[in-house]
Amino acid sequence: MVRLPRPLLRGTTYTRLLHLWVPMLMESLWLFIDPERPWVPALVLVPLGLLPAVRRGEGVQARLMLTPDGPEPGISEAPAASWRDRLRTVGWLELRWVLGWVTCSITVWSLVAAVELARCAWGHAPSGMLLDRLPPARAWALLSPLPLLALYGALVGLGTIVTGCARRLLGPSAAERLAALEERTERLLERNRIARELHDSIGHALTVAVVQAGAARAAGDPEFTGRALGAIEETGRAALADLERVLGVLREAERPASARPTLAEADRLLESARASGATVDAEVSGPVAAVPGPVSREGYRILQESLTNVLRHAGAVPVRVRVAVTDDRLLLRVRNALPEPIPGPGRGSGLRGIRERAALLGGTAHTGPELDDWLVRVELPLD
Repeated sequence: MVRLPRPLLRGTTYTRLLHLWVPMLMESLWLFIDPERPWVPALVLVPLGLLPAVRRGEGVQARLMLTPDGPEPGISEAPAASWRDRLRTVGWLELRWVLGWVTCSITVWSLVAAVELARCAWGHAPSGMLLDRLPPARAWALLSPLPLLALYGALVGLGTIVTGCARRLLGPSAAERLAALEERTERLLERNRIARELHDSIGHALTVAVVQAGAARAAGDPEFTGRALGAIEETGRAALADLERVLGVLREAERPASARPTLAEADRLLESARASGATVDAEVSGPVAAVPGPVSREGYRILQESLTNVLRHAGAVPVRVRVAVTDDRLLLRVRNALPEPIPGPGRGSGLRGIRERAALLGGTAHTGPELDDWLVRVELPLD
């Protein structure tokens, strides 16, 4: 019993009722012109519903009045993009017109019945509008609330029905659902890409800083300490620039992010690894500058993560780096001595990020032990 009056306290009940009454405004005006043919406005709704913009207007109105408590993803605000959408709009307009008629009829006759019962209860004769044969009696006072209860139930039920129909007839088309799914997928991919960017850039900077600081403390050489501090400063500045760029993307999605580093700047990574104490034997062949932007940027991050893993897990060991650009492929190979204990193949978010980057570009990545070394081998197609 406590739940019964709750819809009366919700604004949604009254906005839905207003939404059902709106089509009857045009109908009321038409009845003054030609009361013998009240169905003419229903015919006018057919060509009106074929206009693409009408679907947008109905969607906006339905969202505001049928679901005012929050945005309703099941109701589209886009114009009709196909004939199927236009026909659905026509069906919605006709259904809304019919439900409007039903709502107005129930409202009027329920109120009339309640008034007539009250009049009979007070000893007045029926006015003849509805209950013309009802004898006056006090007992009718007990029945006078029933039409109001019926009206309450009908209006709440009709509001629920029209909202369900709006979701079905004004809902997004298959093309709109596909576009929304693609947009959501793009957002998820962008979030994963940003997470990888932060992991690779900040992780590399912290690893270099830790290794350099440890080496400087162990060496006790002022000249080496100065070089280590310089490398830490340079790596920290690059990491701060990457962090600011990524945070700028998160703050304002519409603003284009600045260009990410490419393989043309790979010397910075190699010098950073050498400054950390690793002996880096690097060989670059082919037109690296001509590598397409997406492939070159992802190749840079793969190389960065590979060198970071070497410094983090193996320390200052000899590293062989090979970057080769052929007619249709970019080849990356990073080989270093295995640390103890030997890590399992494919373990860690960094190695997973390498494989994910390669897979997104249609390439392949192998990470794991080979003979006495740890090998990262990546092939990325240039097309």
